[in-house]
Amino acid sequence: MTAERLRFHDASLTHPGMVRRVNEDSILARPQDGVWLVADGMGGHINGQWASQTIAEALQAAELPAEFDAAAEGVAKALHSANAQIWTESKVQGETMGSTAVALVLRGARFAAFWAGDSRCYLLRGGQLYQLTTDHTQVQDMVTAGRLTVEESQGHPMGHVLSRSVGVFECLELDAVADEAKAGDIFLVCSDGLTRTVPDAELPSLLSEGSPAAAARRLIDIALERGAPDNVSVVVVSCDEPTLLVLN
Repeated sequence: MTAERLRFHDASLTHPGMVRRVNEDSILARPQDGVWLVADGMGGHINGQWASQTIAEALQAAELPAEFDAAAEGVAKALHSANAQIWTESKVQGETMGSTAVALVLRGARFAAFWAGDSRCYLLRGGQLYQLTTDHTQVQDMVTAGRLTVEESQGHPMGHVLSRSVGVFECLELDAVADEAKAGDIFLVCSDGLTRTVPDAELPSLLSEGSPAAAARRLIDIALERGAPDNVSVVVVSCDEPTLLVLN
């Protein structure tokens, strides 16, 4: 019996941007396990940096079995574990701290994304860009509820206010999406430091030219050229033609 397994190529970059001296973003790449993470910390420079690093460390230490569903469950458990750790520390310190998180899992020919906050995961397929995640912000919640139009949400002064994140509440509410991956797919995982400076309309051409490393570098460079008022983090993962695995 044989099974198809896609081959992945990836690149990850983070930069403090042009205004902030401290980078509160954290990224994690475990390409051998098909897992990538972007986390954007909040709660002040030190607290935000610690919160995002705590998430990355939890995912780095996570046991990720070979089977897709078990690996996805392992990622979700790691995010919940990080939430508990950050929540407990915030009570000890008497300060609010937390972080967005978006994790991508790729195994065989399947993918899943888990997230809390406004860091995003996109899929570029056949030249069409799909935003797989939905921002957990008060403004997006108002759009979803029909109290605000998409046009009215653009540049809204409350656009940065999160309705969900990791570590701010005792119980973490994660959203998730899962589907089949295909050869030619390109995934982008990023913090809002990118999406606030590079519109979605520009992403397909930037992602599809050259290697993931070249695309990641281009995305960071454009954000910096446009002033990058926030930290900027990107992960680019491309899916190539599958190899055939013999299953005994």
